[in-house]
Amino acid sequence: MKKKTAQTNWYYLAGSIFFCLLAGFVGSFFTVQSVGNWYLDIAKPSFNPPSWVFGPVWTTLYILMGISLYRILSLKWSKKVSVAVCLFVVQLALNIAWSYFFFGSRNLWMAFADIVVLWLAIFDLIGKFAKLDKLASILLYPYLAWVSFASILNLAIAWLNR
Repeated sequence: MKKKTAQTNWYYLAGSIFFCLLAGFVGSFFTVQSVGNWYLDIAKPSFNPPSWVFGPVWTTLYILMGISLYRILSLKWSKKVSVAVCLFVVQLALNIAWSYFFFGSRNLWMAFADIVVLWLAIFDLIGKFAKLDKLASILLYPYLAWVSFASILNLAIAWLNR
């Protein structure tokens, strides 16, 4: 797929990264209300990472997602680009919804259902991005890997707290 321009538009790049970080910020509203109390008290598996890991990991993932999105938005607009961007927004909404279900409503099983759909959306998104821009799809691999781990973690926590 042809790029609109060979020159990097730093404003669009920053805007794409900001858009993804904003999703994390919105999700954090649900997380903050539970992470210091409820989450500390529930049963967690032995492979649960320490709390300090989540912030840097998610920040890195949102930045990679933003760069990936920017690369797709830099392409000549087409139906394939439009579909890919819409799917990107859907998976970002599912990402925010997971924070609501897990931390906001403390519904661990609904959070698990959401993260399974999120995983499928990311997997599909990687395929759609790969057809448009290989690097844009590769930038999403760490996100898929982390959500894979988070899915197992979510299931284990839900099971331990049933």
